[in-house]
Amino acid sequence: MNNRFDLLIFDWDGTLIDSIEWITHCLQTAAAQSGCAIPEARAAKNTIGLSIHKATSTLHPDVDAQMIEQLVQHYSREYLSKQLSRNDLFPDVLDMLVELKHAGYQLAVATGKTRHGLQEALRATDTEDLFCVTRCADETESKPDPKMLLEIMTVTQCSPERALMVGDSTYDLQMANNARISSVGVYCGAHPKDILQQHNPLLCLPLATELLAYLR
Repeated sequence: MNNRFDLLIFDWDGTLIDSIEWITHCLQTAAAQSGCAIPEARAAKNTIGLSIHKATSTLHPDVDAQMIEQLVQHYSREYLSKQLSRNDLFPDVLDMLVELKHAGYQLAVATGKTRHGLQEALRATDTEDLFCVTRCADETESKPDPKMLLEIMTVTQCSPERALMVGDSTYDLQMANNARISSVGVYCGAHPKDILQQHNPLLCLPLATELLAYLR
C-alpha cells in the first residue's frame, strides 16, 4: 500500500453510504410538513454535508429559529423512519474499509450528521469497529470549518501531511483545505466532478472504493 498517508478520514453520506436521494426526500418532506416552500432537489442536494441546522437555514433563510427547529424535527423523524442495513453502503465499501484497516491505516469519519444519526447508521451497517474516531457536526463545528478534522488528527496523533479526507461534497474538500490536509473527491454523491475539481483534490473518483487502486 501507498505509505504517503497514515490517517484516512471519510465523509459518510454520499461517500460510504448511498443516501443522497433519501436525504433529499427528507429535506423536502420536512418542508412540506412544516408548511414551508419545498426546495428543488438540486438545492436540497447542495446543502448535504452541512449540519442539519445549517442546511435547513440555507434552504429556508427567511424563517425564524422556532420554524428551523420544527423543520429539523420533521427531518430527523423522517430520516430515522428508514431502517438502514449494510445493503445501503455503496458496493464493496465494507470490503474496502476492512482491507484498509488490515493494511494499518487509521480510519475515521467526519460527517455533517448528528451523533445520534451516525451511531444509528454505524450500528445498522455494523461498521463502528472499523473506525478509531468519528466526529459529527452537532458536537463540533459544521463543515467547511476545519475543527472536526483538527480534533480527529489530535486524537489519532496524526500530522496534517499524513492525513487524507475523502468526500463527495465541496464542503468536505473546503474543510480539508482549511485544515491543510490532502483530499480526494468522489462524485457518487452530492456534487458533480467538475464542481469538486474546483477545490483542488488530489483526484476525483467515481466511487470511494476506487481509492484502493490509488493507495496500492
